[in-house]
Parts: sequence; structure tokens; C-alpha cells
Amino acid sequence: MELSVILSQIENENENDEEIERLLHEYNTENCRTFSFDKKEEDARIRLCRALLGVLGRVAQPRCQSTCLETLRILSRDKRVLGPVSTREGILTLAGLARVGPDVPRGTGGEQQDEDEEERVVVEALKCLCNVVFNSTQAQQVGADVQLAQGLCASLHAAGAGAAPHEVGLFSLRLLFLLSALRSDVRSVLRKEPRALALLTDVLERALDVHWAGPYKVAPLDPQAPPIPSQENERAMEALKALFNITLSDSSDESLTGQDAEHQLRLLVAIMRHLLLLRTHTEETTEEAHSHAVNLLSNIPSSCLDVLIDVPVQLGQEEDGGKNMAAIQVLLDFMEKRVDRGSNYKEGLTPVLSLLAESSRYHREIRRYIKARVLPPLKDVSSRPEVGTTIRNKLVRLMTHVDMGVKQSAAEFLFVLCKESVDNLVKYTGYGSAAGLLLSRGLLAGGRGETQYSEDEDSDTDEYKEAKPYINPITGHVEELGANPMDEMTEEQKEYEAQKLVNMIDQLSRQQLIKPMGVRKDGTLAPLEETSTAECFVYVLKSKKESSTWI
Repeated sequence: MELSVILSQIENENENDEEIERLLHEYNTENCRTFSFDKKEEDARIRLCRALLGVLGRVAQPRCQSTCLETLRILSRDKRVLGPVSTREGILTLAGLARVGPDVPRGTGGEQQDEDEEERVVVEALKCLCNVVFNSTQAQQVGADVQLAQGLCASLHAAGAGAAPHEVGLFSLRLLFLLSALRSDVRSVLRKEPRALALLTDVLERALDVHWAGPYKVAPLDPQAPPIPSQENERAMEALKALFNITLSDSSDESLTGQDAEHQLRLLVAIMRHLLLLRTHTEETTEEAHSHAVNLLSNIPSSCLDVLIDVPVQLGQEEDGGKNMAAIQVLLDFMEKRVDRGSNYKEGLTPVLSLLAESSRYHREIRRYIKARVLPPLKDVSSRPEVGTTIRNKLVRLMTHVDMGVKQSAAEFLFVLCKESVDNLVKYTGYGSAAGLLLSRGLLAGGRGETQYSEDEDSDTDEYKEAKPYINPITGHVEELGANPMDEMTEEQKEYEAQKLVNMIDQLSRQQLIKPMGVRKDGTLAPLEETSTAECFVYVLKSKKESSTWI
């Protein structure tokens, strides 16, 4: 369908809605799967966007409106033609058709066919807004100026949280997510909006069929209950993404503090626990739901995470000291699955590692339960800590990962499980694997982190006690004894080789290829001449081609 034909009909003073609808329907059918557009027709598409807004701005039949909006949705996939739509008038026109706001009409109450057409108009307008906001920074600014996010909350509240038709609710939540993801000022406003957090919590309650059995306690699941219906699962995922943005605040933001905010956050933790124990129709969607739950829980203060375990233990569920560990076990299984995947560690693995580390840092029962499964008492120390198939082996391997964030998250998680004791961390991982974390924390000389933990100590197994004197602390395992090359050397030969080594080191140091380093009393590295002791030192090799320092 030639755009010139459509434009001539729409721009004609004697325009006919039925003819416009027929031409646009033909264009939509041809281009429904088009995502890459011919640059030569860019001006024509801009004119068409402007003309379509003109048609939508006047009184037209719902069927014609929905067809125009469908065409506008297809055109809005092209960032270069959104000028007319990204204006205040364009956004307000689409918002009016999407019924965004508290006082817009909810329907005519006429025939079912008319209601279906009106609903289709709302859905198409919301889809257009999603595309335009996603693709245009100007539209994002206009959306913030006209308080589009607050209008979405108001319209969802007016319709009843989760009670709107599926697609209306779904794309309203998606638009709310996009606005809060792309604009930090919108996030700040929504955090201060009294009903935003409660509204999205209500959406989750309806979608996940939550029934409360007590304060922050969801009624136990029926083992025979069917999976979450796909439509409810879709709405829940969009609500979770929006909630993640709203709860993502810096330390200076006090809008989510106080008793009311803590109450809402604890409700969310209870719902997340319920979600972790639910299942959907496919393994992929279940993992996606767990991923969103992990992301949201990572934003919630650690003091509220006790809700994850403060529920009665049901038959067949894991428990520790009377605490229900079913949700924690799901998180552990999720973490190991992400480790085994071997890719996308930064986005897929680090959030759950951080969540487990923080919950273990502040909740003794969680830490004890996780440590028993991740760092059980050592028995066999004949292999390196990074060699094997246990979760400890896998995490130790990640401590030397090329990605600094992944390496730091894995090391921090194991460090917390060791109650931030350097000796315990070295015991389970070897000094070589732990050196990066210890250097960053200023603990190369030993000691503990700043967090206070309970005084209970781990008891070593008899097998570990017997092998301990023979363990190489650098590699973390008992090495096979090989022939000592110095056994056959005379004292004169040993002295000669030692002097030779000193001369080589001195020459490299003078050429500034290496630099002697020592460890201060506070555990940090410093040039050897600045340290009071040379009990432990390393050489820092400086590459001439790179600015980074290798240890």
C-alpha cells in the first residue's frame, strides 16, 4: 500500500472514515511484522503520524480509532518519525484515548460489541504510548511533565487493582514500568505517591491469588493447585518490574521509611515468598518469576527479610531451628542453576548472590542453613577447592572470574558464610582465590570484617585435623610431595642461587618492571620501604602497555 494514497485520503477535506479505515487496515495487514522501515519514505511517515493524530483528535467511530492507533503503533517502531507524537498534544491525545486518569469514562454501558471496540481503542492507545515512550526521550520528558505515571496509578485504582480487562491492565503496568525505568524523577514521585506501592501490591495479590493467614503470612499452598494462569502471570511480572523501579532508591531517599512503608515492604516479602514456592506452566516462566522476585527482594531492607522464614513449617519443607527454609532452598537452587548455566553471570547471578549474602549477614538462621549446604565441614582436602562439582567448588572458581562484579559477589558471599573471618575463608577457598577480596578489604594480614556475628564456632572434622599440617594455604589442598631440588645442592650452591635471585629482582626493580610491596599492619599494600615488616610481601608487575596493575 502506497503511503501517498493513504495521505491523500486522510488529508482530503471530504475525508471518509470508512475509506480511511479500509486503507489503513490494508496497510496494517502488510506491515504488522515490519520493524525496519525505508528511509526514503521517512517524510511521508512523519506526515502520516501527524495526519493520524488529527483523525484521532476529532470525533470518530471506535473502530476507525482503533485502526488508526494500530497504524500509529506500527509507525512508532521507527524512532525517526516520532516528532509529531512526542509533543504534549500528541501524548495527551493518546492518554485520553487510553483513559489514563481518575476521571475518564470507563465505558458506555451499551452493546457488548461497542464495549469490545472501546476496549480495543484503549489497548491500542496504551501500546502506542509504550512504543513512543520507549523510543523517544522527548516523549519521556512530556510524560513526566503531564504526570502520566500518576494518571496510570489513578486509572488502575479507579478500575480496581487487577480487575481491569487483561490487556488494559497489562499494558498500563508495562507503561508504568517504562516510565519509572527511564525517568529517575518519575521513580522518585512514585515512591512518594501513597497509593503506588499499595496499588501494585494489590495487583500482585490478585494475580497470585494470595490469601492471608496472619500478619505477613500467606495461606499455605495446596500441593494439587494448578499452575498460575498465563494471563495472571504476565500481569504479575509487569507489576514486579514496576515495583523494582519504585523500591530502587539511594540512601538519601527517605520516602520508603517509616512504619507504613515498612508494613508495605514486609507484605511484599511475604508475597515474594509465596511466589518463590509457586509454579507456572513452563520451567522458563517459573525461572523468570523467581528472577523478578530475587531482584525485588534485593531492594528491600535486610531487616524485613525475616518474613521469608518466620512461617510455620509444613510437611516436607526444609527447616532449621524452627524456621521455615523452603524459600531459602528455592533461592539456593536458583543460584546453582544460574551458576551451571555458565553465561550472563553479571545480570543473572550477581543479584541472587548479593541477596543471599545480605540475608545471611543479618539473619543467623539463614546463614547457618546456607553454610551447611554451601560450605559443609571439610573432609577431603586432596583436591584444590576450585576442582569438583559441589556448589563450593563452583563458587570458588568464580572468585577468579574475569568480570570484577561477578568475582566480588562470589567472594563476598563466601566471606559472609565464613562470618567474615579471613582464616575460615582461606580454609575453604585457599589464599590464592581469596587474595583479591582480602586486598580490597585491607585484610591481607588476616583478621575479620566489620560485621558482628554470633560466637558459635565451627568444629573441624577429624579428617581435616589430620590433614591440616600438610595443607598448602595458598592452594587450599594437600599437595603431593615432589623431589626437593635443593636436597642435592651444597650450601655454597644454595647461597649462589639465592644471591643470583636477589640480583635478578634488584635489576627488574631498577628497571621499574616490578615493584617490591609489603603489607602494613592494617592489612593494606604499600611499597616495601614504607612497611615496618617484611614478613609478607609480593611483587607488583607493571605492564608497560597497560595501565592496570597485576598481582
